[in-house]
Amino acid sequence: MAQRTLTRADLAESIYKQVGLSRNESAALVETILDEMANALIAGRSVKISSFGSFSLRAKGERVGRNPKTGVEVTITPRKVLVFRASHVLKDRMNGIAPRQVDENEFD
Repeated sequence: MAQRTLTRADLAESIYKQVGLSRNESAALVETILDEMANALIAGRSVKISSFGSFSLRAKGERVGRNPKTGVEVTITPRKVLVFRASHVLKDRMNGIAPRQVDENEFD
């Protein structure tokens, strides 16, 4: 199965075709969205996209690691890592499970 990476240009092209913005406006929109997401994460806030998933930062403390080639112990400095957690809706779509239909009479 050949895999192709979805790029910023692909997103902009999709917006151009589906929404009707110009190519330049579509590219600017993609950049603006990605900048807003990055700025929120840098500020320590989580980013949640409904029916897709959430991005958050996790702090990892200092620890001792080992160089696998030489076996020498090294100290790994504390750092923040980006974590993505897919929503159940996205997980279901990836596994070919149809979205649940809401019955109109369900809430009577």
